[in-house]
Amino acid sequence: MSDLPVAMEEDDLEALRDATRHLEHPSLAMRLSGIIGTQIDIAIKLLPRSMYKRAQSIAETAMTKALKTAVSSLRHQEYSDTNDHMYRILAAGSGAVGGVFGLYSIPIELGVSTTIMLRSIAEIARAEGEDIREPETQLACLEVFALGGESEVDDAAESGYYGIRLALAWPVSHAAHHLARHGLAADGPVLTRLVSAIGSRFGIAVSQKTAALMIPLIGAASAATINVVFINHFQEMARGHFVVRRLERKYGKELVQANYENFVNA
Repeated sequence: MSDLPVAMEEDDLEALRDATRHLEHPSLAMRLSGIIGTQIDIAIKLLPRSMYKRAQSIAETAMTKALKTAVSSLRHQEYSDTNDHMYRILAAGSGAVGGVFGLYSIPIELGVSTTIMLRSIAEIARAEGEDIREPETQLACLEVFALGGESEVDDAAESGYYGIRLALAWPVSHAAHHLARHGLAADGPVLTRLVSAIGSRFGIAVSQKTAALMIPLIGAASAATINVVFINHFQEMARGHFVVRRLERKYGKELVQANYENFVNA
């Protein structure tokens, strides 16, 4: 017989409500539109087709390199301060440097900023009680990149938080076994499939960021601001994701998901 609670405490329900609000209503496009002064979907149409097609490839390369460098360098003990502001400053600096060199610096700059973001995501995971040494936690950090981009062809089942997690469940499970046996340094088709699955969604956010940087008069200062918006967006996704995971450890997945869906449908 299960010893899990049959109802959630009020404070936890409020935390879940906040997580639901962030996870179900990503606002990256709207925030970027506010910076560039035009709708991001219009800006995306200005992207050279070759650059648009490269967005997913750039995203996948950035994630692969970031996973090997960001998570492994963290202290493993639980630490409540997630240093969000420090990582935003680092992301702003990366964006400013990229802004000086223009559009052609995006592959390099994205590699740097993705590593910064993944390090910040891992800090948030640890603050919510995750063990960064565990392969499952490392991959849960990577999952956050799939939560930050919405595709116009997604239906409700594919774009919702639990729908995305369900779609990633098989590749995440196999990748976790791979990491447990071979560690972060090992490449392989299992990890490649997972990175590709996540990259297909992260590439949407990368395309939005790239389109924003292409707007005339976007200089170093504006590029820095765009990077701050970018990392702040994924910090919010991470916090929602790891709050949900913390509550699932406490109450079980079924109860948390039932309350989550109630908030979505309210």
